Amino acid sequence: MAWKTLDDMDLSGKTVLTRVDINVPMENGVVTDATRIEKIVPTVKDIQAKGGRVVLLAHFDRPKGKVVPEMSLGHVKDALAAALGSPVVFATDCIGEPAKAAIASASGDAVVLLENTRFHAGEEKNDEALAREMAALGDVFVNDAFSAAHRAHASTAGLAHLLPSAAGRLMAAELKALEAALGTPVRPVVAVVGGAKVSTKLDLLGNLVTKVDHLVIGGGMANTFLVAQGIEVGKSLAERDMADTAREILAKAAAAGCTIHLPVDVVVARDFKAHAAHETVAANACPADAMILDAGPRSVAAIEAVFAQAKTLIWNGPLGAFELEPFDAATNAAARAAAAATKAGTLVSVAGGGDTVAALNKAGAADDFSFISTAGGAFLEWMEGKELPGVAALNG
Repeated sequence: MAWKTLDDMDLSGKTVLTRVDINVPMENGVVTDATRIEKIVPTVKDIQAKGGRVVLLAHFDRPKGKVVPEMSLGHVKDALAAALGSPVVFATDCIGEPAKAAIASASGDAVVLLENTRFHAGEEKNDEALAREMAALGDVFVNDAFSAAHRAHASTAGLAHLLPSAAGRLMAAELKALEAALGTPVRPVVAVVGGAKVSTKLDLLGNLVTKVDHLVIGGGMANTFLVAQGIEVGKSLAERDMADTAREILAKAAAAGCTIHLPVDVVVARDFKAHAAHETVAANACPADAMILDAGPRSVAAIEAVFAQAKTLIWNGPLGAFELEPFDAATNAAARAAAAATKAGTLVSVAGGGDTVAALNKAGAADDFSFISTAGGAFLEWMEGKELPGVAALNG
């Protein structure tokens, strides 16, 4: 990859426009999870250490090109200052006089936070005029928002074409991890793909079977593959109209030399609720009045055996209804096995996607994975083999 990092840039005396993702959850005006803010601290500190003035560009929620006061980035100013240990000067716009005045007034190690880029309709349209107004505020552009890299917006792709550009520390770490997992991985490579529907992950599955040695399919989408093989799944969530597509994916995998792993035993229940009465049966023996809510212990053992001989793992999606106990058992066990192998130094493990991060945290396994991506859509599109505009723009 040809993109530059902070190490390649002379930032001394420069104003550095830094695109970040601080789209954090809030309740009653208070940030309830500052993880995304904390993750940008290394980039901010390194820019300051190199003599640069940090000016942050970010979006917040979906104001759709209009000024929506409750979606102002002013609400995160205090949380940002606390995380950075630096004063934060807030500008009421991301362009024009308010932005210029805020930058001019910032002294010492003060960081400038510009208002929500999505208050301008041109942001999501990658409007060149808006990008030029942003570019006029700084000397260098640093993109540290991988989670927004799948969108060609003015503050991501647009700016990268107008100023000398580099990836921030978080972006660089993400790209390095992803390149190690799918670009030039150490084999054998295994991918775990779970979740409810095959239809939402068609591109993903189609790309992965040509890139990995083993593909573990779990969750509701595994039921669709079972149906495609003529197996009855009772009242389970399954996209029966996707059976032909599932068979095509199985054929494509076979042609590519990719082994697909489906559940061999399943945990079934009559009610979709925590601690519902349940039993473990063979995958082809789901009662007509029951639904599959998790993979069974023999399936987990098979997955653990695959992990034991794999060198690289990519994970997106849970193996069952992980939000309901005890139907989180397969996801928890497999996650802990992957974490243990990673900790032992035998496996490089990369995971991403909202449900995935929640599931790995719940299993207590996230901290031992090699890399956990906080990006949702960008991580999925990368796994699908798509070019990400925000990354491509950094290549010049």
